[in-house]
Amino acid sequence: MKTYMAKPLDIKERKWYILDAEGKVLGRLATEAARILRGKHKPDFTPHVDTGDHVIVINADKIVLTGNKLANKKYIRHSGFPGGLKEVSYGILMKSRPEKIVEKAIRGMLPHNRLGVDLARKLKVYRGSEHPHQAQKPEAWLVQ
Repeated sequence: MKTYMAKPLDIKERKWYILDAEGKVLGRLATEAARILRGKHKPDFTPHVDTGDHVIVINADKIVLTGNKLANKKYIRHSGFPGGLKEVSYGILMKSRPEKIVEKAIRGMLPHNRLGVDLARKLKVYRGSEHPHQAQKPEAWLVQ
C-alpha cells in the first residue's frame, strides 16, 4: 500500500475559520492557528504542500500573556545599518499594535521557507471583533 501524498491541484476547497483571542493565552492560540494554516487537522495533510485553510483572528487586543512577559519580553528588529537595533517591550506594543504580537507568534510556528510565506498569506489578524471577510462565511473554531 502506498502512502497518499496530496498535490497542489488536489486541494479543491479551503475553508475560513475565525479564532477569537479574547481571554486566550498567546502561545495556545498561536499553535492552534498554525495547525489550521498548515492543514494538520485534515486527513490529507502533506508536509511539503499547502493543504491548510484560512484563519481570521479577532480581538487581538484582548490576548493574554502569562507571567511577567508584558514588562520583560521585547520585540527586537534591526534596520541593517550600524546602530539600527530597535527594542520595544510587549507592554508598549500591546497598546499600539496588538495584531503584530499575534501575527509574529503564529508566523514563528510556521516553516521558515517559501511554504511558510504562502501559509502566512492566509492569516488575517484584527484588533477588534470586526473583520471584512463575512462573504467567505467563516466558521468559528473553538480554542481551549
